[in-house]
Amino acid sequence: MNAPGTPPPDPAPALPVGHAVSTMVVPVNDRIIAVPRGALIALVVMAGASLVLGALLWQNLTHIQEQLARQSADSAATSMAARALAQQAQEVARDASARQVLLESRVSEVALQRSQLEELMQSLSRSRDENLVVDIESALRLAQQQTQLTGSAEPLLAALRTADQRLARAAQPRLARLRAAIARDVDRIKAATVTDVPGVLARLDDLARQIDELPVANQVPARGALDAARRTTPAAGQALWWQKWRDAVLDEARGLVRVSRIDQPEAALLAPEQTFFLRENLKLKLLNARLSLLARQNEAARTDVAAAVATLHKYFDPASRRTQQVATQLQQVQAQVRVAEVPRMDETLAALATAAAGR
Repeated sequence: MNAPGTPPPDPAPALPVGHAVSTMVVPVNDRIIAVPRGALIALVVMAGASLVLGALLWQNLTHIQEQLARQSADSAATSMAARALAQQAQEVARDASARQVLLESRVSEVALQRSQLEELMQSLSRSRDENLVVDIESALRLAQQQTQLTGSAEPLLAALRTADQRLARAAQPRLARLRAAIARDVDRIKAATVTDVPGVLARLDDLARQIDELPVANQVPARGALDAARRTTPAAGQALWWQKWRDAVLDEARGLVRVSRIDQPEAALLAPEQTFFLRENLKLKLLNARLSLLARQNEAARTDVAAAVATLHKYFDPASRRTQQVATQLQQVQAQVRVAEVPRMDETLAALATAAAGR
């Protein structure tokens, strides 16, 4: 019986006749449902499989959890070790940073010391080069003054060669232009025609010493010449008495009268006591020529030498060998005295100024 108010159960479906199906009655919500046995078995099998699969999943999950726990523990240990290593690395980094700062400070100090040392070396090198340039310039200017005083280019050439040797030993590239300028000045000075003043002065002094031995044009022949003329006569033991008397008279006549050719009347009128002043006057002319050479007045020196030559030909015996030798030497001296300026070294001085300025 059903409770009041409850709808009557549905009538069971009619089954066809001749088919027997095993069914099970399952109550669901106070309702009875007929379920086939095969479906129920399938449901049971599926439920069992689900239980087995769940058990397997649970086992795998447990295994995974254990692995995760182990990995977590390993990760924790690794993280702790990494943290310790990181802390150690930080300490090492701080130590390295401190050392780097210290090394940078030392490197900066070393760089500063190196720059100071380089500046000191450059200043020493510049000072050495400047001292070398100053020494060379002073030596060259002194040599130029000596050349102007002596009239010879040898002091200047010697100073230029010495300067070139000092520059070669220094081996400074910035002084190469100075060496080239010195080489050009040396070639130019060698090619210049300069009066050899020391040699000319020595020859003038030698000529002045020979003036006292020169015979004047109206000088009486020496006694030795008369004796040589007598030796041409026959011997005294072989001559007759009248030949002896004739020779004596001729000797006396030769002593009283002398006949000679004099082209210059002034030489014939020259008194014996004036011969001394004539010789001194000729010496003064040579001395004036010497002073003119020392004063760099070559034209005046040539004039004085020409005047000495004129005096020599006018008042002294032109037939004498000594007179001819002195006249030849005076002409050579006059040819050696050239009107030429003492060579200068302007290019070398300009190069020295440039090197002293540091360019």
